[in-house]
Amino acid sequence: MARLARTAGLTDVQQEILSTVRDFVDKEIIPVATELEHRDEYPQAIVDGLKELGLFGLMIPEEYGGLGESLLTYALCVEEIARGWMSVSGIINTHFIVAYMLKQHGTQEQREYFLPRMALGEVRGAFSMSEPALGSDVSAITSKAVKDGDEYVLNGQKMWLTNGGTSTLVAVLTRSDEGHPEGTAPHKSMTTFLVEKEPGFGEVRPGLTIPGKIDKMGYKGVDTTELVMDDLRIPANRVLGGETGRGFYQMMDGVEVGRVNVAARGCGVAQRAFELGVSYAQQRHTFGKPIAQHQAIQFKLAEMATKVEAAHAMMVNAARKKDSGERNDLEAGMAKYLASEYCKEVVEDAFRIHGGYGFSKEYEIERLYREAPMLLIGEGTAEIQKMIIGRRLLEEYRFQG
Repeated sequence: MARLARTAGLTDVQQEILSTVRDFVDKEIIPVATELEHRDEYPQAIVDGLKELGLFGLMIPEEYGGLGESLLTYALCVEEIARGWMSVSGIINTHFIVAYMLKQHGTQEQREYFLPRMALGEVRGAFSMSEPALGSDVSAITSKAVKDGDEYVLNGQKMWLTNGGTSTLVAVLTRSDEGHPEGTAPHKSMTTFLVEKEPGFGEVRPGLTIPGKIDKMGYKGVDTTELVMDDLRIPANRVLGGETGRGFYQMMDGVEVGRVNVAARGCGVAQRAFELGVSYAQQRHTFGKPIAQHQAIQFKLAEMATKVEAAHAMMVNAARKKDSGERNDLEAGMAKYLASEYCKEVVEDAFRIHGGYGFSKEYEIERLYREAPMLLIGEGTAEIQKMIIGRRLLEEYRFQG
């Protein structure tokens, strides 16, 4: 095992899980990742392997057929998977966010109905919060749910839905003014709906259309889509938690888990970039010796390794804080911000070490160079993380004058 990014205090079970995942990544993901990514091909064989390993039920409680593991275990698994191919970690991320939201906020009936099948990977989760004109302003949501007897009628367009085509359960955030008088703060009139659908594209259930995959610079293989609701009817028992007006809080709780996930992905991609850089530096010769023996390259490797180690430590701290039951928005924001920024920098340094070959699609670093930017915006931009961090710091260090 490499010296970087080790985690102290893991149980024997956690170490065994991570060892299994690491072996799977080395044997089943890394050898095929670049080829599949260049074809923008969904990695079905890899997903089937993750199902066999039980990873779709990693954080789902044992009473519902899952492994009942912690957020830390999940984050460390994501780090390993992203080291192999970041898109695969995206496939399981939205699934885990929906499972977590169900576990924390769902009714007993909702948990019993969905979680056992989610643990097996038979039901695959996705969540939908963003919209075409939304950006970072969640309060500007225009998708709307109107009560009609024992059902709600949903209308609107959602955007940037990871696993939009392959998922069969989508947690969708909309406005729902029913029971919330005019003038209610926007975040208090939002509701999360559990929308079941068929996998695929086009009309996947009456009133619900998944138009097709969005063509992206990187983060290929995983399907990113829009979601269009046109008089979509959802029974009232599919309101997450059975109560309207709680959607914003439910989604933000899920996003905190997602931010730890994005930090873990940044750590994994940065680790792989460092591995590629340090390996290439020892093979490539200039001026009669390996470029790793040039001081300029050694400085670069030292900076890269330090960033990998620092980002990993912050990610682990954020996961452990959430596992303890404490508020972790400060730690998750810091970890997501630092890991994504450092990931971009480490990948670029590895790219520079490769010289002209880094620009060739034959080399893995080219793929990482296109993947890293997604982490700068996923689950909240750097600017949003800074706002969260700044506000929380002012709460913690309030001036007593």
